[in-house]
Amino acid sequence: MSSEPPPGSGEQPPEDDPFRKRPPSDQGSGSPYDTPYGGAQQPPPPGGGQQPPPYGGQQPPPYGGGPYGGSPYGAGAGGYPADPLAGMPPLADSGKRTIARIFDLILVGIVVWLLTWAFGVREYTVDGDRIEVSKSIAQSLIAAVLYIAYDTVMMSRSGQTLGKKLFNLRVANLDNGATPSVQTMLVRSLVLWVPFAFCCACIWTAICGGWSYFDKPYKQGLHDKAAKTVVVSTR
Repeated sequence: MSSEPPPGSGEQPPEDDPFRKRPPSDQGSGSPYDTPYGGAQQPPPPGGGQQPPPYGGQQPPPYGGGPYGGSPYGAGAGGYPADPLAGMPPLADSGKRTIARIFDLILVGIVVWLLTWAFGVREYTVDGDRIEVSKSIAQSLIAAVLYIAYDTVMMSRSGQTLGKKLFNLRVANLDNGATPSVQTMLVRSLVLWVPFAFCCACIWTAICGGWSYFDKPYKQGLHDKAAKTVVVSTR
């Protein structure tokens, strides 16, 4: 399935971010015969005549052509749109992402279970014919807060949770490769964990994360698409 490339976030990563993509080296040679499209035009013919204009005097076709026009990423080398993954490590394997996510689920799930036990909260506690819905909501709320806080705090610092560190993975901004901001990670975490905690649980996690197995070209889950992030390998 194709993924619509997102526009840049407009925020520049700090210079000391070790994962920040570096600008490419100068592409042009400085020759007076260089053209805006990266090629070289012929020098003027003898006798002072003029070269015929390229493309028969018409504007060159936009990159990619078709009804969708050009690229939102701006120009790269030779005037062509830049690849947002240029300069980044390779995209992470979706299988490793799944294993790392299961590790984090178990880790935070233990804390959720301990807290719900300490507060006497159990989901769908049945007393005769009565189901204590308030306790169900309380447990879901505890789970949502803990999972969202865990992902947001950990990955806004280094792009990694404990599971991602263990499996050498990292979350990065698609547009510049930097560690995502707190706001970016909050969006990503809300999309993943709110439906998980309050309605769809493992079904939503499987759909949201499993999207990366089929997504092209960036292997993004639905939460990645919402936050404009990708997951890359650190080695």
